[in-house]
Amino acid sequence: MPTAKEKKEEVKVHLKKLRAELRTIHLAVTEELTLPEADDIKDLMSDMEQLLLIIDPKNKKNKK
Repeated sequence: MPTAKEKKEEVKVHLKKLRAELRTIHLAVTEELTLPEADDIKDLMSDMEQLLLIIDPKNKKNKK
């Protein structure tokens, strides 16, 4: 089981990646007036779910 410090570092890495991806999408929408691809949004949602599992592994979401 990872220590609190290791868990915190892993969360930081995930958040930095998500922030960079969201910034890219935001710039495309606001400056280029283009909507993001559905696959990009799905990938981002998957990354967010992975982050949620890192933060709270006991509270797993039931997928149907």
